[in-house]
Amino acid sequence: MSQTLQAVRGMNDVLPDEAEFWELFEDTIRAWLKGYGYRPIRMPIVEPTPLFKRAIGEVTDIVEKEMYSFIDGLNGEALTLRPEGTAGCVRAVIEHNLAARQNQRLYYIGQMFRHERPQKGRYRQFHQVGVESFGMAGPDIDAEMILMGARLWGDLGLDGIELQINSLGQPEERAQHRAALITYFEENAELLDEDAKRRLHTNPLRILDTKNPAMQALCAAAPKLIDYLGAESLAHFEGVQRVLRDAGQPYTINPRLVRGLDYYNLTVFEWVTDKLGAQGTVCAGGRYDGLVVQLGGKATAACGFAMGVERLIALIKESGGEPAAPAPDVYLVHQGDEALRLAFRVAEGLRDQGINVLMHCGGGSFKSQMKKADGSGAAFAVIIGDDEASTGEAQLKSLRAEGSAQQKLKVDDLAEAIIGQLIDSDEDSEEE
Repeated sequence: MSQTLQAVRGMNDVLPDEAEFWELFEDTIRAWLKGYGYRPIRMPIVEPTPLFKRAIGEVTDIVEKEMYSFIDGLNGEALTLRPEGTAGCVRAVIEHNLAARQNQRLYYIGQMFRHERPQKGRYRQFHQVGVESFGMAGPDIDAEMILMGARLWGDLGLDGIELQINSLGQPEERAQHRAALITYFEENAELLDEDAKRRLHTNPLRILDTKNPAMQALCAAAPKLIDYLGAESLAHFEGVQRVLRDAGQPYTINPRLVRGLDYYNLTVFEWVTDKLGAQGTVCAGGRYDGLVVQLGGKATAACGFAMGVERLIALIKESGGEPAAPAPDVYLVHQGDEALRLAFRVAEGLRDQGINVLMHCGGGSFKSQMKKADGSGAAFAVIIGDDEASTGEAQLKSLRAEGSAQQKLKVDDLAEAIIGQLIDSDEDSEEE
């Protein structure tokens, strides 16, 4: 007997009740981004492997351990399921010459893939909202992106999310800091774990991002990048902070905030919470001015951030914000051949008027159908038997208003009656 097939570990089905919640979340996200002038872009899930090696950096956990990469059997091309969205977005901006036309504000929502240990809020297939801007070099766009997050938490009814910021300066400043870090860690080589030893001469800044508890004190005492920043980098960082202070947005400067990807410079930021266990970051990003050139385009200022959909939805549920599944306006009950024919016409006619109709399918007695109608959450049942079909009529019954009488109406009058009662019900709810 063949074994029952199941989803790949860390790649989850999103079932209807949950998927409806996701759609409500995504509607909120799209309305929020539209309010800031961002436009959608959609990139392929599969990209050339060299894109991520050049963008993310070869000496990173993502490239070394986590990418789903394979060789295309048709042409031998090295391909990868995208582990993040920024590299693909930049590739699209370069390929289609978008930044040359005007400044761009872009966003995308979609699946990403990383082969890591699944845990709460972190999966091998996960979903991100990515927000990217191109052509704006000042600290104003950095600050706007940070304040966008603050507004979204309000729109989603979330609290307890705190802002951490830092500046990574420019490459030459990081080079000076890098040399100081290498010297410092070499002097404390006996305290380094294997990952830190491997990164010491390739990417020592990433050692500061370690999650190893035994190395926290060592990293806390390490040379700080902000002490190596020049006047322009400090002015940019102060420009971001000035906007945040003017907006009344609290923040903490975290000198160990370096982000997990190599392409960042100047401003970096994270929104963090203690409500999701170890996986506390729900939104993170920063400026990456050198990435467009790094991937073959012309020098272009760029800034962006990403949010994990699974983590945010978990946080919404943790805060008690999970909505009920949407119910239809009408459940259409019918019995008999002529009733079925009329029921199809009635259902489509009601939908033409903007009324959501769930039509019963699969047969059954009036009693069993009415039970399903009540369980559907619909506001009304429209009931058609062969007797009603012969006269072009239907019964309209309120399923939620106690004591309301069942009405017999001409089918052409149904929509007006339903819409009128829905409006009255909404007004009563507002008064309460």
